[in-house]
Amino acid sequence: MTPRLVVSLSGLRDTTLDGAVDLVGELERRSVPVSLLVAPRRGREYELAADRGTQDWLRHRRRRGDAIVLGGYDDAATRARRPEFATIGSSEAAVRLAAADRLMADMGLRTRIFAPPRWNASPGCLEALPGAGFRVCADLAGVHDLVRGRVARGRVLSMGEGFLADSWWCRALVTAAGRIAAAGGLVRLNVSAKHLGRAAPRSALLDAVDLAVDRYDARPARYEWSPVALVGVA
Repeated sequence: MTPRLVVSLSGLRDTTLDGAVDLVGELERRSVPVSLLVAPRRGREYELAADRGTQDWLRHRRRRGDAIVLGGYDDAATRARRPEFATIGSSEAAVRLAAADRLMADMGLRTRIFAPPRWNASPGCLEALPGAGFRVCADLAGVHDLVRGRVARGRVLSMGEGFLADSWWCRALVTAAGRIAAAGGLVRLNVSAKHLGRAAPRSALLDAVDLAVDRYDARPARYEWSPVALVGVA
């Protein structure tokens, strides 16, 4: 079975944009698309609507073939023990999803793909997503096809977003990616852009990509839905 590889980048904003641009350039040279997780707000501190530079870059990357993924509504609500969509009921989830969808549409960044903050989606969130127009949910353990009711199993390997970014974890991530690829599985890699100023997370991400693609012939893909197939679903 041919392994598949999905690389995502989260924590995107004005202060992390330079590192994101650099990393995505390295991945583009490897012909690896990127799924870009975007939250419209971070409390009163940051609103994507006021950040024209990041908006322009995201629209440019979409035109280049990368995927825009809604990564929450307001990730300032993400706490160490209670991520924004982790324990939410379906009614509240629907309100938050609708608000985020409107903001993304206004910026020309509307998407039908969702990944909850820290990859943690409650049953209520999963229930609300189809009614809000979403077709895919990428959570901690797999990728949900919300239209067909199918799940592609594959645990996300992340640096940041609720995971460690220490050097030992970065090394373990590369090893885990190779093990999954060798078994013909779905390799899901993520790094938070705020960690890209450090050598270990950036190098680990690229090392894991090179290992999966060059040694195990993993097929790069992005989070997406089509009438034919969802990434990771056989």
